[in-house]
Amino acid sequence: MKLQLAIDELNLTEALEQLEELIQYVDIVEVGTPFVIDAGREAVRQIKSKFPQVDVLCDAKIMDAGAYEAQLAFEANAEYVTVLGVTDDLTIKGCVEEAKKHGKKIMVDMITVADFATRVPQVEALGVDVIAVHTGADQQAAGRTPLEDLTEMKKYVKNVQVAVAGGINSQTVKEYMALDPDIVIVGSGILNAEDPVKEARLIAEALKEAK
Repeated sequence: MKLQLAIDELNLTEALEQLEELIQYVDIVEVGTPFVIDAGREAVRQIKSKFPQVDVLCDAKIMDAGAYEAQLAFEANAEYVTVLGVTDDLTIKGCVEEAKKHGKKIMVDMITVADFATRVPQVEALGVDVIAVHTGADQQAAGRTPLEDLTEMKKYVKNVQVAVAGGINSQTVKEYMALDPDIVIVGSGILNAEDPVKEARLIAEALKEAK
């Protein structure tokens, strides 16, 4: 299992400073959507340049103009870019085609997708690399967790990797590990912890136990 660190609320200087301490525990660094809005593709470029040993994901949450927007992320040296599962198949197909040109990967964010039984096979058939369960911050505030969604999605995913995000920390990570995701995405659980380095280490150690 891989650990993906989602950076949303930090600026670029803060993110680079935090990563100096955290990078040893991280497999994928996610330039989250608010971070992309704040710092643009430069965040992807600088993180990849400074920490070439890790993969970088640009959480563009593409909804239209799939090929072009994916191209922008890949040209900035992102290994992964996200597209929304609720968008049109043509948009996802454009992202996949662009990823293949660059030798990179597409993660489909299934936030607000209600019918996994129907949508997961459709998305898999488009040639994506990862499908992600994502319980958004607003949904979490209302008391929802991704565990139920992860359980449901695992019934239908056959040929691609599965990622999970939404309120995960060192106290809860083993509940998610029991459902065998390929990528565990943690953001505030690490970055807002009293001791972020310790929290990252505990999560990384737990994930290694599952290998």
